[in-house]
Amino acid sequence: MTSALQGMRLLMTADAAGGVWTYALDLAGALFAQGVTVTLAVLGPAPDAGQRMVAEAVPGLDLRVTGLPLDWLAEGPGPVLAAGEALAALAREVRADLVHLNSPAHAAGGGFPAPVLAVSHSCTATWWDAVRGGEMPESFRWRAELLRRGALAADLLVVPSEAFAEATARRYALPRRPVAVHNGRRPMLSALPPREVPEVFALTAGRLWDAGKNMEALDRAAARLSLPVLAAGGLDGPDGTRTVLHHLRALGSLDEASLAGWLLAQPVYVSPALYEPFGLAVVEAAQAGCPLVLSDIPTFRELWEGAAIFVPPRDDAAIARAIADLAKDEAERARLGAAARARAARYGVTRMAEAMLALYRGLLMPGSAAA
Repeated sequence: MTSALQGMRLLMTADAAGGVWTYALDLAGALFAQGVTVTLAVLGPAPDAGQRMVAEAVPGLDLRVTGLPLDWLAEGPGPVLAAGEALAALAREVRADLVHLNSPAHAAGGGFPAPVLAVSHSCTATWWDAVRGGEMPESFRWRAELLRRGALAADLLVVPSEAFAEATARRYALPRRPVAVHNGRRPMLSALPPREVPEVFALTAGRLWDAGKNMEALDRAAARLSLPVLAAGGLDGPDGTRTVLHHLRALGSLDEASLAGWLLAQPVYVSPALYEPFGLAVVEAAQAGCPLVLSDIPTFRELWEGAAIFVPPRDDAAIARAIADLAKDEAERARLGAAARARAARYGVTRMAEAMLALYRGLLMPGSAAA
């Protein structure tokens, strides 16, 4: 399969506001090893100095910071459609053989000179269903309609889990179910644990400002516990949202090495997310051998059944109880940590890249056996 794609030029989009950035860089590095060169067009807020440094270390990566709007930060459909036109022009400029959009809405206007594979890592409509419920506001409705148009315009729609494929197909009434390809994560750079690490503690990490991460419930759970519960990640979102923590100990946004250091101490890793199409941060914790306490939602059941403790995400008493029980049982922490590490082996970058290469090949050579 790989030899048929040697020399392929891929235009991929990404944003620097969350897990898509990590996904794109990991995938780009793995694709370069298979002879595929990637132009990465960054939309939305520009990457910071640390993120640029990580991107510059990816071999063969052509980084383009475009300033084009993300659909979930835009003020209306017009700028998103215009961004799609600009991306189509960039695809022509770099002579892309295939376009990989990590935001399907940008495919809504069409006009791309090459086949388009769109990956939906999350969306406002399914987020609203899981986090708020009820009728969506207008600002969510136009975004949902634009994503549906983009999903239909793309040659193939991909999502990171079977659970999210089901939710997406149902929410948007798609004629064809999206293809599920589990995300992969390379092991993070090794680092020493920070000084004065608590003997037993709990940790969560990610976009703390996102209501879908459900930090309010974990903050209430922390008030019930005598052990420290730490939270790594930004509290202020690019959309102006802000999370206020009263009982969690905020570590701020950490670079990869710093977060890896905390994970190497093997805390109880907690994610009470109400909405999570995949969850790269959980994979990072599992790779480090952390025992997992996760919300009982379809995605986490799909990925971590038998390798985690599941709790009702809105029940702070149940969350606190699960953490406290593990804190008292060193043997059970070790058993669950080993189970998580073994399961995380399924979610490596090589396996993800191989699956994506098979999809690329199917679009470029529809008559091939891999299609």
